[in-house]
Amino acid sequence: MRKGEQKKPKQSYIAYAPPYFGSRELGETWSSDPEKVVGRVMVTSLYALTDDFTKQYLLLKFKIIRVKGNVCETLFYGHEYGREFLRSLVRRGSTRIDGIFDVETRDGFKMRIQATVFTINRVSHSRQKAVRKVMKQVIEEAAQRLTHDQLAQEMVLGKTASDIFNLVKKIVLPRNAGIIKSKVLKIPDELLKEPVQQMVTQPTTQKESEQPTPPAQ
Repeated sequence: MRKGEQKKPKQSYIAYAPPYFGSRELGETWSSDPEKVVGRVMVTSLYALTDDFTKQYLLLKFKIIRVKGNVCETLFYGHEYGREFLRSLVRRGSTRIDGIFDVETRDGFKMRIQATVFTINRVSHSRQKAVRKVMKQVIEEAAQRLTHDQLAQEMVLGKTASDIFNLVKKIVLPRNAGIIKSKVLKIPDELLKEPVQQMVTQPTTQKESEQPTPPAQ
């Protein structure tokens, strides 16, 4: 900022989850320029979106891709299990089998997905390899079949993990299967066009601002 120029006041922007996660409010972010809001990542728990206390361990990330007035549109950007919850799944005499896979969804999102299976007893390296093969098959087939939105829901709500669990039962005795982490590596370029569709010229304060209208479902 040049000497003598007046600093722009910061304005309030409210971010919302996408419709496929209920368009729930994710939180507030402040900036003097709406273009600087685009790209920020909001973090919440699945519990906050579903009111299901048992899902408190699962953290979701949403990236702001567009600003309309004071409303920020987001998309699912990844998720992960909380560390304490993961530790609680570890048992003596069992095996943890991890697999990390890079996939592309039907609508062109590139994602990195980590799956984990905890077994009841120790298993050989050959069986671990067979389990990873099943993980890879389930995740790659899901990505080819589903859009980014659909895959996000199936991963977070347990459908993908359930498919893995049911198939690996033929190889080992699984105690738990989960998609413990995911991340969007690349968003299709067409979704990033016109990130700021309406400039906000008047500053708002926490007392003065009215509740913004969330994105239409």
